[in-house]
Amino acid sequence: MDPGEKLRAQVEIQAKRMKQAEKERASLLSQTVHLGTLAALFVLPVVAGAYLGNWLDQQASGYSFRWSVSLILLGVLLGALNVYLFVRERT
Repeated sequence: MDPGEKLRAQVEIQAKRMKQAEKERASLLSQTVHLGTLAALFVLPVVAGAYLGNWLDQQASGYSFRWSVSLILLGVLLGALNVYLFVRERT
């Protein structure tokens, strides 16, 4: 194979790779969906912890907010773990 053919083959390979990368590039909609999924994975455990903690605090006698704070913090930890595992799985 002469040097001209070798160069041509390499250029064709690079052109195919560039076209494939352009096809696989994420669109604005897919990026928005991905960001929304990450937000939901983080926010839902926090909100669930807040509601459950508030309900438990109302069941206790007197003014208490221990359950609310504890379960919100637990929700933050679980949400962060959810996001971490989701991002690790996608990459």
